[in-house]
Amino acid sequence: MTEKKETFNDLYDIISRLRAPDGCPWDRKQTMDDMKQYLLEESYETVSAVQEKDKESIKEEIGDVFLILSMMIRIAEENGDFYPGDVFNEICRKLVRRHPHVFGEDEIDDPEKVKEKWDEIKTTVEGRKKKKGVHAVSPGFPPLERAYKIQKRAAKEGFDWEDHNGPFRKIEEELEELKIAIEKGKNSETEEELGDLLFSVVNIARKLNVDPMTALHRTNQKFLSRYSEVERLMKENSLEMKQENLETMDRYWNQAKKLEQNPDAQT
Repeated sequence: MTEKKETFNDLYDIISRLRAPDGCPWDRKQTMDDMKQYLLEESYETVSAVQEKDKESIKEEIGDVFLILSMMIRIAEENGDFYPGDVFNEICRKLVRRHPHVFGEDEIDDPEKVKEKWDEIKTTVEGRKKKKGVHAVSPGFPPLERAYKIQKRAAKEGFDWEDHNGPFRKIEEELEELKIAIEKGKNSETEEELGDLLFSVVNIARKLNVDPMTALHRTNQKFLSRYSEVERLMKENSLEMKQENLETMDRYWNQAKKLEQNPDAQT
């Protein structure tokens, strides 16, 4: 017997059933705002699977992205905002409209010229205003990446430090302002000053030709590796991972750090 191949309609029927009055309480509770974070998480997991070239994980993560998008479409349908067909009509028409060299009579065989034509159609045919400079950076980027791109755009227009010493001084200035905000006990000011500090750190990375996303990714992986070693040593010595054992955990952390720097060292 041939195994049935599920379609988008099957997925959407399942989502609709989960959102029904007698469906799943958790799924019924979700809103469009809730879905934003899930979409980001699943998108990142998909990117990670692609980077690792894990075909099974790629298949699974793409499915998870479709799940979140289907949930968003269903929520919109329930609210009367738009329907599934509207989504597919819009994207199909857009693709045909922006590929006149495929669906029309234009002849373009250069990928870069295809991109130029795409942008031209957005402004001349669709009437979209073309944003320039820092304003052209999409608000859809994660904040860290957006800060990096905004700074690069500003630098192209001459708004930049001469060298990395400028951002270093700015970091010192923002750090002092953060301390003052913390002492005031006003969370809104603390949040603002912390944001300024992070923005300045991104500036340092840019001036040193370091991609801040890559740098932070490496640090995340390094932390996880060392933390795993701490967990192993704590378990090996029948100790719990809790605040009361922080001194021991800190000692194991330093051991993990030394082991990382010298794999032949004994722990």
